[in-house]
Amino acid sequence: MDFALSPKAAELKNKLEAFMTQRVYPGEAVYHKQMEDAGDPHFHAPILEELKEEAKARGLWNLFLPHTTKWTEGLSNLDYAPLCEILGRSVLAPEALNCSAPDTGNMELLTMFGTDEQKDQWLEPLLNGEIRSAFLMTEPAVASSDATNIQTSIELDGDSWVINGHKWFISGAANPRCQLGIVMGKTDPTAATHLQQSMIIVPMQHPNLKVIRDLTVFGYNDREGHCEVILDNVRVPKSNLLGEIGGGFAMSQARLGPGRIHHCMRSIGAAERALELLCRRAEGRVAFGSALSEKGVVQETIANCRIEIDQARLLTLHAAWLMDTVGNKQARGSISAIKVAVPMMASRVIDRAMQVHGGAGMSQDFPLAQAYALQRYLRLADGPDEVHRGVVAKLELRKYRVA
Repeated sequence: MDFALSPKAAELKNKLEAFMTQRVYPGEAVYHKQMEDAGDPHFHAPILEELKEEAKARGLWNLFLPHTTKWTEGLSNLDYAPLCEILGRSVLAPEALNCSAPDTGNMELLTMFGTDEQKDQWLEPLLNGEIRSAFLMTEPAVASSDATNIQTSIELDGDSWVINGHKWFISGAANPRCQLGIVMGKTDPTAATHLQQSMIIVPMQHPNLKVIRDLTVFGYNDREGHCEVILDNVRVPKSNLLGEIGGGFAMSQARLGPGRIHHCMRSIGAAERALELLCRRAEGRVAFGSALSEKGVVQETIANCRIEIDQARLLTLHAAWLMDTVGNKQARGSISAIKVAVPMMASRVIDRAMQVHGGAGMSQDFPLAQAYALQRYLRLADGPDEVHRGVVAKLELRKYRVA
């Protein structure tokens, strides 16, 4: 296996690093000031639109889609990995390049399963960065780590689908620019377990779709929101079905595989940013007669961070290589492995950086505390650690099972 960057990926990496240095990192202070002045946690800061236009002008747009060159660069997962890692270094970068969740997963679904009409109405505006979207799957009343538990009903009534359900932790639903929701629910509870679910497109402004509240994560109210949503007799046209009836579970797996590896790629970037901050802090602070960087315990901390980040990166690159060479389904064990290992690694690295920063590391003066909250959240998002460990264990045991 060869993890070397292709010429195209190397060119884009250089362009992206320049964009981050020249525009994104300086834009972070502007972003926080605009959000503070607005007094609205879901405000769409103007700096984001400026960065998006600049990213388009520099040819850094929609880099995540491996399926087509019609709308994107058509990069492989392996090519995208180092680029996505760089995006994970800043809260602004993914949206600036139109590579942020949950839009990326929804765009992939629409690319693979959408009709021409659905692509014209929803995919094109998403690819242009004109609107945002949400993916409505998890529910408070059931263990949503098992997608077959989903209870939301999708019933055909004449030429319409009628949807009733209770969803929560719906990322993106608090964004005023969120126009599109892809809802997963059951169209046939009597069918085989993995053929009961379907996906349906619902406009987020539908009068019977109610955002009840915005859930915080460790007290942080993310700009996109993680919302509790009620769908009460939401009626949409029959043509809003995405893919085939009963294809929801398979489509969710097709969506979640790339989504999981993208999370891991960005998590590695977040860990690298934390390690950079840790080292700069250690070099610049003196305690008990010498710089923190000269303390053996701090040097051991830095070494452990570097070793663990590089281990996680190689595991992630291997998963990306498998997705490109044998497909997402065959790569599911490696995807599950990184989904456990990488957020745990990033949490440890960020925690160490916070420790070296002292009290400041837990405040809003540094991005560490919020980054730590996100990594802890990712141990549950897109499947909890326990589910992914179960996948890895079953695949390992299969090697030794007697026929």
